[in-house]
Amino acid sequence: MAQNIYDNPDFFTGYSRLPRQVHGLRGAPEWPAIRSMLPPLAGKRVVDLGCGFGWASRWMREQGAASVLGIDLSRNMIARARADTADPAIDYRIADLETLELPEGAFDLAYSALTFHYVKDFRRLIGMIHKALAADGDLVFTIEHPVFMAASHPHWIADDEGRKSWPVNGYSIEGERRTDWFAKGVLKYHRTLGTTLNAMIDEGFEIRRVEEFAPTREQVAEMPELAEELERPMLLLVSASKPAP
Repeated sequence: MAQNIYDNPDFFTGYSRLPRQVHGLRGAPEWPAIRSMLPPLAGKRVVDLGCGFGWASRWMREQGAASVLGIDLSRNMIARARADTADPAIDYRIADLETLELPEGAFDLAYSALTFHYVKDFRRLIGMIHKALAADGDLVFTIEHPVFMAASHPHWIADDEGRKSWPVNGYSIEGERRTDWFAKGVLKYHRTLGTTLNAMIDEGFEIRRVEEFAPTREQVAEMPELAEELERPMLLLVSASKPAP
């Protein structure tokens, strides 16, 4: 079973105060880039893996999705999503992505934001998602960039002008990485960029677009703290499709 850190009271309290949770999708700097990678949603059957508070699930319905299934391991997340949603076409369920099984060919789009790096067996998950998608279905997801995860955050280095840099720590050593973020010992799984993309290719996906997110000049001007995200990629955004036979 995946670590359910989101039901840790200290973690959940801190996480709930993040701009992306207070302001929803408009509080996520990468959202415009993600939105540009999504297919037209009218009439689509969507599964939102790691749906959190349901921001994306509700937005997809607003864009015309026929139905959305939101899945999250956290009872706290699902309770909040249900409380904030009044739409019978959105169904929220508690499930573990490590063991989740979805019906074959049941969805036209699988979407996930900042969740897959909590999953140990990424290849099993990707294979399951491929089977759950209809022909010509799409997968769009974001994860912590492998370079970001491999950077030793507590040991950043400042040069003579005070600019920060983050030395990469064991990039090619894949597996568990633990960090203190709102709570001690948050467990994530590091995989190289090659491992991530090749697992998708091996399971039958056709990769359409890959973005290594960096904030725009306008975003940095509005939120100066984003300037440090120009030093190394923080997020990896991937769009792929399941080709028709």
